[in-house]
Amino acid sequence: MATSASVSNLFRAAAASRARPLAIARWLEIVALLVVLIVVVGGITRLTESGLSITEWNVVSGILPPLTEAAWQAEFAKYRLTAEYRIESGPAGMDLAAFKFIFFWEWFHRILGRVIGLAFLLPLIAFAALRAIPTGYGWRLLAMFALIVGQGALGWYMVSSGVGATNLTDVSHFRLAAHLLTALFLLAGLVWTARDLRVLARDPAARPAPLTAGAALVAGVLFVQLLLGAFVAGLNAGHAASDWPLMNGRLVPEADFSDGVLFTLFNDPFLLHFLHRWWAWIAVAALVWLARAVRKTARLESVLVHTAFGTMVLLGIATVMSGVSLWIAAAHQLVGALTVVATVRAMHALGRTAR
Repeated sequence: MATSASVSNLFRAAAASRARPLAIARWLEIVALLVVLIVVVGGITRLTESGLSITEWNVVSGILPPLTEAAWQAEFAKYRLTAEYRIESGPAGMDLAAFKFIFFWEWFHRILGRVIGLAFLLPLIAFAALRAIPTGYGWRLLAMFALIVGQGALGWYMVSSGVGATNLTDVSHFRLAAHLLTALFLLAGLVWTARDLRVLARDPAARPAPLTAGAALVAGVLFVQLLLGAFVAGLNAGHAASDWPLMNGRLVPEADFSDGVLFTLFNDPFLLHFLHRWWAWIAVAALVWLARAVRKTARLESVLVHTAFGTMVLLGIATVMSGVSLWIAAAHQLVGALTVVATVRAMHALGRTAR
């Protein structure tokens, strides 16, 4: 028995000596930056209503954009068959130059998705071949790769809701919310795992940080705010009002509940805009608590959380009062993703302190 235990300890020691937690943490942080970028580009794609400009999902052949005039005309012809074009283009229609603009954003969004997939898969294979993945982390990495693959399928599932519709000019806001929140969940997983690995690099005996009850509550509150923001984006509800703090001169907008409370709650642009505005303050309160809880043990994370949510609130107000300016709204979405990063870092620090 003693000999067997000694051999087992030798194998564990050999595996630990090959592990490269710091290198893997840095790789995951690079992928996290790419995810932040694709979230921003996805926001621009939604704001410019570019999502339906590519009507097919060609994983390999879709890498290259149209390269000839005939190819551009063929893609434009496919787009003109969509309800979005028929209903929203107006009597003058859309010229080819305008179509190329919206095509670029959807194409760039899809290319970034492929880049993220390769940026994750190829190093994952290399680290696995070198047996450099620390014990217990392989399943996490595989789960994150599954999320990336699922995101591609979910993105097309979202686009297909608008391409195949006969009377809808946008994608389903439910599918858009699922697509965005899955990306942010992936981002959270990348950041949390990278933090665990950085701790492991400093202390080989360290265990992963636990998720505390307080951190889970903060995550739930932030999830609701992000979900409401996704619904607002999907329904173009940012245009429901351009004044603040009132909405069209009213503190509480009128809502028509004739179709049922649940239907109105999830589909009324004015009500969702109102909820997104005011749930933000509940999210702020939760994030202030989180930042204060870690301010002594993780001052950087505390500062990051305060900076992120403060900037996000200001940009949210500016987005409304600018009539949903493209670049202000895109900056709002960028800071939203960075708020997720800052929050996850603080949640991880809270877990480390609790342990």
